[in-house]
Amino acid sequence: MIRVFLKSIFLFLLPMLVVASPVDINTADAEKIAESLKGVGPGKAAAIVAFRVENGPFLHLNDLSLVKGIGKKTVESNKDDIQILLNN
Repeated sequence: MIRVFLKSIFLFLLPMLVVASPVDINTADAEKIAESLKGVGPGKAAAIVAFRVENGPFLHLNDLSLVKGIGKKTVESNKDDIQILLNN
């Protein structure tokens, strides 16, 4: 009984142990963005990619809030999961 309980706890906590690396919003595709950022689904992720294609790379974290549907709260809650790498 205890073994089953411990196994259940382990299986419940296992997804929390997986540490995702930050996503580079200047190179990632919409699928990767959607799976990496909280509150960003496929539609918002596609908008991020479309904005990047139309306007060029994001230069600053707060530029992400220029994308329709992405507010400052979304940017703030994901700031540790976002990378902005620029090719010089």
